[in-house]
Amino acid sequence: MSAIVTAEPLDPEMAERILAHKSKRPPDWNVIEAPIHLADAIASVHPAHLLVLDSITTWLHNRLLTGESPEMIEKSARAVSIGLATRSGPTVVVSDEIGMGVTPDRGPGARQRNLQGRVNRMLVGEFARSFLVVAGRLVELDDAGWREAQRTLIPLEL
Repeated sequence: MSAIVTAEPLDPEMAERILAHKSKRPPDWNVIEAPIHLADAIASVHPAHLLVLDSITTWLHNRLLTGESPEMIEKSARAVSIGLATRSGPTVVVSDEIGMGVTPDRGPGARQRNLQGRVNRMLVGEFARSFLVVAGRLVELDDAGWREAQRTLIPLEL
């Protein structure tokens, strides 16, 4: 079992959270820290082994903090997506859906929200099954539900 983690201890609170996570991990896990070079980390894991990647959201944030453009980050995300798609073993990818709450409509927050949405769609397109976890419950994401919602919803005019 391998875990790729992307968080960095950039402040005391995050350092404390990382230490708490480390203390709960089983000692036989192969943990790879990859705050920036995620595609390389994925390639280093045996393709048939279970892989848990935590998290795409933190990885995107790390890349934005370096000053990298959203366009370049999306190119890197494509490499990550391809690396994940070519794996034969079970893969769990953690990624937040940051556009579901109150979010800024412009500025850095909006850029991250929009980038996160594009990357999430890219990743979901590569997997046979994808889930949204809400209140501890799994909600499977599929195209059939989306098509049904589009067919039955009445567009609102403001």
